[in-house]
Order: sequence, then structure tokens, then C-alpha cells
Amino acid sequence: MRKAIGWCLVFICLLIPLLVVADWNILKLSHNGLNISLKNYCESWRMNVELHNIREFEVVPEECIEYIGKYMKSTQYKVDSERATEECLIYLSTSCNLKNDGKDAWIFDIDDTLLSTVPYYKNNQYGGNKLNVTSLEEWMRKGKATALDHSLKLFNELKRYSNYFDHCKEGTSQISHS
Repeated sequence: MRKAIGWCLVFICLLIPLLVVADWNILKLSHNGLNISLKNYCESWRMNVELHNIREFEVVPEECIEYIGKYMKSTQYKVDSERATEECLIYLSTSCNLKNDGKDAWIFDIDDTLLSTVPYYKNNQYGGNKLNVTSLEEWMRKGKATALDHSLKLFNELKRYSNYFDHCKEGTSQISHS
């Protein structure tokens, strides 16, 4: 009898924590009276990573891997990329006071700005696997990354500005900032 009661106590002690953990679910989150869906949670997480409010994370939360993968393959990802490029071009044409003195520079983070690493991350659960920098660099060296269309457009537009300045040196025209 004692043995049976002992085993029951051991079983209950092991079972209670499992029930508590099993009851936790991201879909049951609520904040300030808002019921937060998985999509809301993952979109908020992604946005805060992009805004650098979430830093030094090692992996995408498991609940969000599928969402992040869908986003990276979506039209929205392309629209976001295009909008970022458009904003850069607006800044370039309205706010940059380029002097053509050889000191103007536009710096691109080539592996995240000009080249798409989406295929690499697709094979690594869209960030669900911890980043292996050596593996990513090896993948990049193989030349498998393709240019992001909108970033390539920005790069070519910057080259056009550079060519425009070359013509300005000859005194044929000037840039007008209106």
C-alpha cells in the first residue's frame, strides 16, 4: 500500500508541472484587455526586431517560424523592400546635400541590403535555427545570393547621381534642390 501511495505521489509530482507547461499557449496571451493572436504576436515580434527594439536574439520564436517564412516569401516583404528603397531615393533627392568633393559615400551592408539571404534562411527554418555565421559566409562565397531588385535599383540610382556629378565637373549642369 505504501508503495502504491509513493508511486502516486511521484506520478502527481511529475504530472502537475507537465499540465502547467502544457496549458501555456501564446494564443492565450492578453495585454490590456486585448486578446493577442499568434499572427499579432509574431508580427509585433518581427517589427520590433526590425526596429532594433529586440536585439541579440539567437533564434526566431518557435511559434513564429512559419509566420516569418510566409512573410519573407510574401508580396508584403517585396512591398516593404520597395518602400524602403523609395524612402532612400526621396532622402537622396531632397535632403542630401551632396557636394561632389569626393567625400560623399553611401554604404551598403551587402549581405542583408543588396543581396537576398532568403534562400539561406529558408534552409535554416527562417531563423528558427541558430545562425551559423561560418555556414552563412560559406553560402555567400558560393555566389548563390541574388540581388534584391529594389536595392539594385537604389544602387543604380546612386551610380546615376555619381555620373551626373561627373558631368557637373565639366560645367554642363548643376543639381537643383527645390
